[in-house]
Amino acid sequence: MTSAIDAPPGRRPAQPPDPEHERPTLKTLAAETGFAIATVSRALKDAPDIGEGTKRRVREAAERLGYRPNRAGVRLRTGKTNVIALVLSTEADMMNFTSRLIYSIAGALRGTSYHLIVTPFFPDQDPMDPIRYIVETESADAVILNQTKPDDPRVRYLHERGFPFATHGRTEMGIDHPYFDFDNEAFGRISASALVARGRKRLLLIPPPRHHAHSRHMSAGFAEAASAGGASFEIVTDVTSESGAEAIEAALTRRLAHAPLPDGILCGSTTSAMAAICAAERTGLVLGQDIDVVAKEAISFLRRFRRHTLIVQEDLGRAGEFLARAAIAAIGKRKDQQMQGLDVPATVEHPQD
Repeated sequence: MTSAIDAPPGRRPAQPPDPEHERPTLKTLAAETGFAIATVSRALKDAPDIGEGTKRRVREAAERLGYRPNRAGVRLRTGKTNVIALVLSTEADMMNFTSRLIYSIAGALRGTSYHLIVTPFFPDQDPMDPIRYIVETESADAVILNQTKPDDPRVRYLHERGFPFATHGRTEMGIDHPYFDFDNEAFGRISASALVARGRKRLLLIPPPRHHAHSRHMSAGFAEAASAGGASFEIVTDVTSESGAEAIEAALTRRLAHAPLPDGILCGSTTSAMAAICAAERTGLVLGQDIDVVAKEAISFLRRFRRHTLIVQEDLGRAGEFLARAAIAAIGKRKDQQMQGLDVPATVEHPQD
């Protein structure tokens, strides 16, 4: 029998576990906080019957001690991954929209037992592919998806299989599901009204892709307000607000080469607003004098690009927090959590001269 003293050269004797460097467990957190192990576990899962003060103490102790759940053990014990998957199209407005949505959802999950993975899909890919993969491999406990369609096969698939999910955007399928949405109909309405109030008579909309539910909403609000204000209007058909900046700028440059020229443009994204402004300036138009451009944004940026841009703010911080909580509630089949929310914009920020 080889003793520690007789260990072969190059091999260190086995060392007893160092209590100071052992991985903290639920038992460790229970000892630190004075709560029962069951209470600690339920606090980390954001259980509704645990008080906010208790949850806060447990989360602070977990962060201080570096507690991380043993995910392999959790999955064996519960069948859960403690993962929420955010499925995003690579066509999204990465600079302004997607980054803010990821940040806000991830921030809302801090201090919970869940962490976020981002699963992209590409323009040439079937949007169902990542959804099927997540469900069939059980690689997440819930899915958050955006860019919903009025009749969305992803929503139908998840609903039929009883897989927890939440959507950033509404559907028109008769399926009651968790969602948070920006009221794009109100956005189109107040934006067109603001352009009319500034004396604009010929309005143009660069909408989101037409198969998305929010494109229909935005177009309806825009057309309604333009008509009510006595302005003519048109909706661009050869590009969308999700097209590349070069394509949008080229399409708008072509349009501005023919009379009658639009004098007010509504853009469905930050990228399309920048492209529209560049096209107008290339044509010799002066922003704020010859033409106005209004766009929504999630991160304050456009005013730094051109200070005469009209802005409608979209609160993606609120959206991300709501969707994270709704996804967790769907996993737990909780009925106490509000599962549907709508951000209704009411103000267009005018240029500061």
